[in-house]
Amino acid sequence: MQTREAALAPPEPRRPAPLYLRIVIALLALVAVAVPVLLVSNTPRTVVHKRPPVVISKRVVPKQELPPVDPLKLQEVAPEDARAINAAIPFSTLPNPAARAFHLSGAADSQARAVDCLAAAGYYEAGDDAKGQRAVVQVIINRMRHPAFPKTICGVVFQGSERSTGCQFTFTCDGAILRYSPSPAAWQRARDVARAALDGSVYRAVGHATHYHTNWVVPYWSASLEKITAVDTHLFFRWTGWWGTPPAFTRGYAGVEPNVPQMARLSNAHQGDTTNPLEAALQGDGSLIDPATIPDSAVPNPVGAGLDANHFLVVLDKKMNADAFAALAIKTCGERLYCKFMAWTDPKQKPAKLPATPAQTAAMSFSYLRDQAQGYAKALWNCGQFKRPSPLQCMRVQPPALAPVATVQPGAAATPLPDTKSAVAGPAPLTGVRRKTDPAPAAPKPQISLSLPVVNASPAPRPAESH
Repeated sequence: MQTREAALAPPEPRRPAPLYLRIVIALLALVAVAVPVLLVSNTPRTVVHKRPPVVISKRVVPKQELPPVDPLKLQEVAPEDARAINAAIPFSTLPNPAARAFHLSGAADSQARAVDCLAAAGYYEAGDDAKGQRAVVQVIINRMRHPAFPKTICGVVFQGSERSTGCQFTFTCDGAILRYSPSPAAWQRARDVARAALDGSVYRAVGHATHYHTNWVVPYWSASLEKITAVDTHLFFRWTGWWGTPPAFTRGYAGVEPNVPQMARLSNAHQGDTTNPLEAALQGDGSLIDPATIPDSAVPNPVGAGLDANHFLVVLDKKMNADAFAALAIKTCGERLYCKFMAWTDPKQKPAKLPATPAQTAAMSFSYLRDQAQGYAKALWNCGQFKRPSPLQCMRVQPPALAPVATVQPGAAATPLPDTKSAVAGPAPLTGVRRKTDPAPAAPKPQISLSLPVVNASPAPRPAESH
C-alpha cells in the first residue's frame, strides 16, 4: 500500500529527446516550409492575353452611298482567341436568298482567262476541296456583280494585288501563287469548279456574301458586316442594309478579261496576247489599273444626255497618267453594251458635237470603243502625244487634211484663187488662161479654145483611227 508521503512526492522530470531525434524533426519542419516556397517561386507565370473587344457597327451604309471596300487587314490575336471572338459574333437571322445564276460571255481567250483566275482563287483560298472552292468562287461572282467591285472575274480576284497591304485575297500579294502550284489533277478539279460556276452553277449556302475569312483570324471589317453562314472553317459575310440585298447585285459583266502576269505559271491564257489592244490598255506598262479606282466625280456626261447617251466627248487633264485613260473610259461606259469614248488633252480641239472634223479627229488623244454585241472592245492612244509600250496601242498617224484642188472642166472658166497675202502659195498658174486680175489686153484677140484634161481633187486623207 502506497504511503501518504509517497503520494505527496513530486513526479520525476521527463528525460529530454535524444539529440538525433531533435535534428530529424527540425529538418522535416524546414523541408515542409521550404518546398512549397520553392514550388511557388519557380512556377511559370501565366500570361493573360487581353482579347480585343468585339464591336458591332451600328452604321448601315445608305443606298445613295457606295460602301467602301476595305483591304484584308487582320487583328493581331492568337488563333484560339480569334475563334472565341468570331464565335461571339452572332449569325444574322434575316433571310439568306441564293444568288442568280451567272453565264460567262465574251471571246474565247477572255473566257479562258476568267476560268483560270477563278480556279486559282478557289484553289489557293480553299485548297483541294470542292465544297470550299464552290463557296469561294460564288463570293467572287457576287463581287463582280456588285457596284463596289471591278466588273471582271480577274479584276475582282487580283484587286489591290499591286499593294502588299491592299489585296482582297491573300494569295495574290503574299507570293503563294509563285511559291507553289497545284498538281495537274488538283488544278483540273479547280478549273472544273470554276467553269461550272461561270456556266450557271450556284452555291446557295453563301447567298449574296461578298466577304469571308477563316475562323482563326479576325479581319477588322468582320464585326461590321452580317455573318450569314459558315462552310467548314470559313465564315461568310454580306453588307448590312440595302447593299447586301439581291437588288444591289445588278451590275453587268465587262466582257473582256485582262491578262494577269502572276497567272502565267498556271495558265496558258495568261501568257500574254499582244493582239488585243484593250488588254495592253488595261496593263499599260505592266501594272493593272482598275476602273473601280476612278472616282465617280471624274465620270463625264454623255453627248446630249438623253439623245445620245452612248457617246462621250471628254477633255483630259494633262497631268493624268496615260495608263489611266482606259480605266476612265471603262468606268464612264459603265454597263452600256455599246459605248464610244473620245478624249482630247487640248480643249480647243474637242468638238462641241458630232461628227468631228478631220482636224479634230487627228488631234484626238485617246479613244475607246465597246460593242458587246460583237464581242469587241478597243482602246487606242495618240502615240504622238503619249509613248506606249506597243505600237498596237497607237492610232494610225495620218497627214493633216489638204485643201481640195478645184476641178476644171474643158471649156469652163477657171475658178479664181483667193487673193490673200496669207494664202499658201499653190502651183504655178497655167499660161494662156485669162483671169480677172490680169490686165486687159491691148487689142482684142481671137477666142482661144482650151482643151485641158480634167483635174480631179485628191480624196481627203483618212483621219487618225478612232473606231
